[in-house]
Amino acid sequence: MARFPSPIALLFLALLAAHSVLAQYGAYDYGFDAAKLIKRQLASQEPVPVVRGAEGGETIRLRQEVRQLEQDKELWTLYILGLSLMQFTDQSSPVSWYGITGIHGIPHQTWGGVTPTPGNEETGYCTHSSILFPTWHRPYLVLYEQVLYNLIQNIAKWWPEGEPRKRYQAAALRFRIPYWDWASRPPSGQSVLPLSVGGSPYVDVNGPSGVQRIANPLFGYSFKPLNATAFLQDPWDIWTSTLRSPTTSDYNAQSNNSLVAMNFDQNLDSLGQRLYILFSNYDNYSTFSNNAWIPYINNGSYDSLEALHDTVHNLAGGGGIGQPNAQGGHMAYIPYSSFDPIFFLHHAMVDRIFAIWQSLYPASYVTPMQAYIASYTTSRGEFQTAATPLTPFYFNENGTFWTSDMVRDHTKFGYNYPELAGVSGSVSNSQSRALSRRARGRVMAAINRLYGPSTPSSLYRKELRAGRLGPGKKVPGNLPAGRVFSGNGQYREWIANVRVKKQALDGPFFVHLFLGEAPKDPKEWASAKNHVGSMGVFASDERYGQSKMAGMNEVMVSGTVPLTKALVEKVMGTRRFSVTTGTGGGGRGRSVGGRFVGFGGELGAGFRGEGESEGEQDEWEGQEAVLRSLDPKDVEPFLRRNLVVNIVKVDGKVVMHGSYVEGLGIHVVSSMVRAARVEEELPAWGEAEGRFDVV
Repeated sequence: MARFPSPIALLFLALLAAHSVLAQYGAYDYGFDAAKLIKRQLASQEPVPVVRGAEGGETIRLRQEVRQLEQDKELWTLYILGLSLMQFTDQSSPVSWYGITGIHGIPHQTWGGVTPTPGNEETGYCTHSSILFPTWHRPYLVLYEQVLYNLIQNIAKWWPEGEPRKRYQAAALRFRIPYWDWASRPPSGQSVLPLSVGGSPYVDVNGPSGVQRIANPLFGYSFKPLNATAFLQDPWDIWTSTLRSPTTSDYNAQSNNSLVAMNFDQNLDSLGQRLYILFSNYDNYSTFSNNAWIPYINNGSYDSLEALHDTVHNLAGGGGIGQPNAQGGHMAYIPYSSFDPIFFLHHAMVDRIFAIWQSLYPASYVTPMQAYIASYTTSRGEFQTAATPLTPFYFNENGTFWTSDMVRDHTKFGYNYPELAGVSGSVSNSQSRALSRRARGRVMAAINRLYGPSTPSSLYRKELRAGRLGPGKKVPGNLPAGRVFSGNGQYREWIANVRVKKQALDGPFFVHLFLGEAPKDPKEWASAKNHVGSMGVFASDERYGQSKMAGMNEVMVSGTVPLTKALVEKVMGTRRFSVTTGTGGGGRGRSVGGRFVGFGGELGAGFRGEGESEGEQDEWEGQEAVLRSLDPKDVEPFLRRNLVVNIVKVDGKVVMHGSYVEGLGIHVVSSMVRAARVEEELPAWGEAEGRFDVV
């Protein structure tokens, strides 16, 4: 079994690994040149595989959470060895790590003979801010899974004959790629970022030739070699390995997974709340699927699967919050993100979310929408539909491509997720429909268990079980939960809607929300107790290909930061979000149309909503007392005075107050919601009501 250094509690302490450290470890030595053998095998096969899935899609097996997979000794060993062999496969092969990850963005090369649309040569095949965002990535993951599965079958045969080989061959048949659940609480004492992914640049693995120490294929990828010309500009053209939260932008840059872990832990509640709201309040694929902002849409539809995905990309890439140095890593930039091994763990989670959402809302799917951003084979402005080819992924040898219509049922690729066992998307009789309803009830129960603990619905069910709240009950005025809920479980959700130009700051950036002033030193933001949540904008370097940038420079994206948990804790008096006055000084100002007017404060002072008072900095309602309720009459004045926004690029540069962020708008909305009474249901949402502008 693959073994890592001894576990640590909560955060990774002092895990700084330079790419020189990563590079000093190599591939597993099987006693023969495995990479050369694989190269010969690939040469005898079709040059580009048809995407069918592991085992040809004929047998459905579960994709597991990465920590769960790690508990399966044989399967985990095969996974690590398979990843390693894939990363050491000749980069010229279209099914090497470099070949498959390069489909997404850089190096802008043709894959499978699928040539670019004229003018789109400087882009990747990926679709972003697009109605095809979830569906395009589905066959992409299947291709990766299929190639890795085939490598693992080979590796299992290399054990000596006898019982061990039989065990590993049996395990190999069960392999499906794992997902990383970054939105649910990790095991006690662990960070959201798994130790196996960020803990060490090496791993001890017990393979066919015994225990050996090899480069950890989940920690990073070392280019073999780095094509400096393809990577356009520094520092990408000098970094020989993928990096997370790099400490510098020069040759000596190191990954700081400790900081990445801290940032994920800080944002766990916000990520979980956003996902819970997507499952419970987004029943339309057009708004659920992608982050493109459409003016005048419903105030309750600013978030999306893609927007949530973007925040995770930025957090995994590092920088932005608590970053002491000058550069974000590969995961934070669209063109380079797929080379980091964490990319596929993340996107398997995104596909899982998509599949779970489909089980809840099976009737809603792809509708025609114009492409806002060009891809390798799609021009900006071109209409994309459920019949648009998902290039470059072949359905058959005749050159037919998969389409969104064809990938609607993920199980045809031979995989499923634990929560979806027994869920039927298409039923023909009442008995089947009843079974499907029960199965969907199990899906909702899983959503509540995994992503509901920090939501008011979870609190309501707790009070319901204790007999303190319930239908028809008169809520005692001295009961803290009574200031959150009515007797029948009605309460009010509060959300900050954010919209902005994708390339407003010429690269990825974060919008951070605090209750009260942020610490003066941005390095302390990652552990600030009054940090409410972050929205990441996943973008490209301003020097990226012009055809890609033409669309990115124009597209507006949107997302959200949920506020309710922070407000509930104020009402309940838990004090986690106790607002501090901070150390920043400076005058007050009013933000207008995205321009921050009149702020001369120091870092951390941020900017506030319209109509805040001109009083002393420490004079705000509720500093020492709990918030009285979630009613607008109490919450609006509180948020106007205390909701603080700070914006920082992933290269660590804080956007100074008075700077202009093109297209930025932050608007607070609220909705009446009926909490879920049982675990097998989700909350019922009312219409979102606009409250006030922060920016």
